[in-house]
Amino acid sequence: MHAARDIVIGIDMGTTATKAVAFSLAGEQLSTASQGYPLEEPHPGHAVQNPELILGAVYQTVREVVAEVGTARIAGLAFSSAMHSLMALDAQLNPLTPVITWADTRASVQAERLRASAGGLALHRRTGTPVHPMSPLTKLVWFREQEPRIRQEAAIWAGVKDWVLLRLCGALVVDHSLASCSGLMDIHRMEWDEEALSIAGIRAEQLPELVPTTTVLDGLTEEGAAATGLPLSTRVVVGAGDGPLANLGVGAVRPGVAACSIGTSGALRVAVDRPAVDPRGGVFCYAITEDRWVIGGAINNGGVTLEWVRNEIAEAGLPTAEMLDRAAEIPAGSGGLLMLPYLLSERAPHWSSIASGAYIGLTRAHTREHMVRAALEGVALQLALVLQSMRAAGLEIEEIRATGGVMRHPLWQQTLADAFGAPIGLLEGQEGSGFGAALLGMQAFGLIESIDVAAQLQPVERSIRPRPAEAAVYSSLLPVFDELYDALLPTYHRLRRLAPSLPAVR
Repeated sequence: MHAARDIVIGIDMGTTATKAVAFSLAGEQLSTASQGYPLEEPHPGHAVQNPELILGAVYQTVREVVAEVGTARIAGLAFSSAMHSLMALDAQLNPLTPVITWADTRASVQAERLRASAGGLALHRRTGTPVHPMSPLTKLVWFREQEPRIRQEAAIWAGVKDWVLLRLCGALVVDHSLASCSGLMDIHRMEWDEEALSIAGIRAEQLPELVPTTTVLDGLTEEGAAATGLPLSTRVVVGAGDGPLANLGVGAVRPGVAACSIGTSGALRVAVDRPAVDPRGGVFCYAITEDRWVIGGAINNGGVTLEWVRNEIAEAGLPTAEMLDRAAEIPAGSGGLLMLPYLLSERAPHWSSIASGAYIGLTRAHTREHMVRAALEGVALQLALVLQSMRAAGLEIEEIRATGGVMRHPLWQQTLADAFGAPIGLLEGQEGSGFGAALLGMQAFGLIESIDVAAQLQPVERSIRPRPAEAAVYSSLLPVFDELYDALLPTYHRLRRLAPSLPAVR
């Protein structure tokens, strides 16, 4: 009698590590393995990775999980991947470049020029992808202008997951989710966008084949089977981007339920049943499945902002929890002090790489604790702007589920609820994008009826309600905070032009 194949291994290829987790159909985590790799910055603005190290991490983590759970019950693998990656392949499909990640900002000039052009907003609304240096579209424009030799030699332009699947399964495909965050696909027609391809200077034949996220690849290459310890007949679900899959991982799969995550960076997304972008282009729109999308925005500066404050402003050696405990004694609004937390420039909802951080309203009356609290409030207000843009796109947000390492502290939890003016549901023990990939795989393999079961598998543990007085403070501060970006934009541009003559930051 054959054992039931009721285990799916979700593989989450992140920016700094790959994690493989074996899940049962009930969402139980049976085995996990993780392996890291560096994010290299060989030149200012460059943020790249070695694709062989990422492939090796996939092989190693899957092999470790398979060794623990055995092969008899494994139905297959399903993938999640960091979004917006790009790499050039030669005619033999070998890498010509490292993996250029979402964090790479070398295409800033090209992105600002294209975004300011007559068709920039229309391009964003048609492709669902903001015109920003993170986008593969703007990266391709940079290669066209700065690296003509590589552009000439490149036979294929692909994302890192596309290349890993090529080595693992022998198929060169890109799922609709990652294609929808490339800036190259018309999200309304689910086809490559001719104008975007023309701007990028490439042909459709130079891109992988477009396929649904639930596409099942039947079998591994000999290399893939040997490296993972799995049979050649193992099935693999192509999967999707880690952002959309994170919504599945926290059970935010139906319209009206948003997922908010704050780690180093942050994001706010809600699932919808048809693609859309707000009139000002403040949000993205990426696919999960053929009939499920996420609309939202990502910010560059989440926990990294508090890390900087702890290292550079807070009392030396003060633990983070104590630093936040002290900041919690300061009333909401930080005594009229605002921080624009653009330490790593910013993404949503302005989608410009030119912004930098600032404290506004600083006086002698302000203490370190005021500055810490203002920094945390700046992150919350930036996410509130994303929420505002999502509502401008016609979305009704009834529930917000929050996750991420920083959310363990009460000050983060309460400030976010107050800034949103809405309850925040907290979850415990979720595996995010890896679990989302496994759920997508379960649907593709016919093991569950729908990804909607995610809502039952990830219940809210407790809810944080906004406090009326504090919510009113943040509501009055939000338009001021929003206006500061436009007010400082000329200053940002002048500083950018002066940058070569200014002393470097230590």
